[in-house]
Amino acid sequence: MTPDGRRRPPGAGEPPVASPRLSVPLPRPLCGRTRADWLRRHHAVDMHLSDHRRISAQIAHGDDDSTAGRLLRALEDLVRHAPDLRPAPKVRVPDPGGLRLEQAAPPRDAYFARHEDVPLDAAEGRVAAVMITPYPPGIPAVLPGERLTAPVLEYLRSGVDAGMYIPDAADSSLRTVRVTADAAP
Repeated sequence: MTPDGRRRPPGAGEPPVASPRLSVPLPRPLCGRTRADWLRRHHAVDMHLSDHRRISAQIAHGDDDSTAGRLLRALEDLVRHAPDLRPAPKVRVPDPGGLRLEQAAPPRDAYFARHEDVPLDAAEGRVAAVMITPYPPGIPAVLPGERLTAPVLEYLRSGVDAGMYIPDAADSSLRTVRVTADAAP
């Protein structure tokens, strides 16, 4: 479609585009992860991503009217069954300012520094030695060299408790956090 709303024939001067995604925000107290599990269990439909607030489907080049229709029917059935599903666990997301961490050391220096793994409860004030990226959304919450704060650690703890996946931490369960050994308070 052109900016003025006219339809363009397929491929007519258009650059290739990524597969479209359908993101469905969920009202609280619904949880995207439990809704995605329900869709998989009851309709054999896998979501592209899910988190504590939304589910997301991706329509790819191999999809057609029948697979898109199957997704639509599964989502309609989910709406009918939503009142019967358990509420979302609380993820304590700090305000945006609470996610900004002090850069206490250059990332490379922190990553290659002597390190130790400390219990999550003992990590406040310490300098992260690794990146910690919760999925979704897939945006790093902590970079090497940043000083860890209570609001960020609580966000990560509550997220993991709610099913958030942390693939890049030394301990993806976050029972421990890898910090620089030289920067103990």
